[in-house]
Amino acid sequence: MSDRVQNRLARLRKRMSEHNVDLVALAPGAHIQWLLDYYPYPDERMCVLLIGPTTEAFVMPVLNANAVREHTSIKFFNWADADGASKALDEALKDVTSGTVSKVSLDETMRADFALNLLAALPGAKHCFTEETVGALRMRKGDDEYKLLKMNALIADGAQQVAADAARVGVTENDVAEAVKEYFISQGAKPAFDIVGANENGAFPHHHTSDRVINQGDVLVVDIGGIKKGYPSDITRMVSVGEPSEEYRKVHATVEAAVQAAMKAAKPGVMAKDVDAAARAVITEAGYGEYFTHRLGHGLGIELHEPPYISASSEVVLDEGMVFSIEPGIYLPGKFGVRLEEIVILRADGPEVLSERSRDVVISKS
Repeated sequence: MSDRVQNRLARLRKRMSEHNVDLVALAPGAHIQWLLDYYPYPDERMCVLLIGPTTEAFVMPVLNANAVREHTSIKFFNWADADGASKALDEALKDVTSGTVSKVSLDETMRADFALNLLAALPGAKHCFTEETVGALRMRKGDDEYKLLKMNALIADGAQQVAADAARVGVTENDVAEAVKEYFISQGAKPAFDIVGANENGAFPHHHTSDRVINQGDVLVVDIGGIKKGYPSDITRMVSVGEPSEEYRKVHATVEAAVQAAMKAAKPGVMAKDVDAAARAVITEAGYGEYFTHRLGHGLGIELHEPPYISASSEVVLDEGMVFSIEPGIYLPGKFGVRLEEIVILRADGPEVLSERSRDVVISKS
């Protein structure tokens, strides 16, 4: 077990003690990936990592045990298809707990059948989700994670330049996206997603990049991301094919002002909803409130979307080390959309932007 894994397990147990959690139960996915730098193949067979006050164990299908053993020395309680998982689960629970579990922290991404069978084996136990345990730890990024996120942000900066160079009259949204994908691959990153929306398509925040042909005067929302060394990028910038209209410039300036207002509001100790409100107030005052149709941002780490979520209802108190997007937008149906997105890490004095690319509209030569 690596020093990093041991350190994270120790930090997790400290959180468990502080919140009176007797057991943490995690399914294959991002939580285990963060904790162990690996997670088993997820299928319909029960596979659960159980973490108690002093020890941990896997409930592991025999079918997958040998492959998983190559990645971890954690104790296994194996079960075969012919027998079912109940006995292995009971034995694992006895091994990692004192026999009484008053409170279990349950992976919110766990399959319903896994979760229900686990809770049935813990009669009387209260359950919570991982916001008190693994989730809280994941929200606060260490320097190693910061370096990986920064590296990916700079790769995405280059991909945005490629998108701006590719946007020409006569090419399609998909052509621009393909150029971006090729760039990510050239940098050793895996393309994660692309949203390239020209004019009216840009008014859909989650537009599916299409074969829509780009024309003179179009403005493009370019929202892209890639993954390298297990961590992602996520950035949105605007490209105009030729000079944009005055209406566009007004909307762009409003969204930029909203970004700046959110940056100013984002401090340790501030609620996430107050940062959302700061950006939303700028857009509402400019007369576009009804056209800002989504939350201000989302966390970024092992997953593209993870806590903290920066929304009008979120009472998460922001803290140093949290990484999240600030991405206000205005979407005018039938016309165009404008979204500007930064990924920031929160420092003691406010947010540090990971990207080094300007948020100004790029005017592409047609």
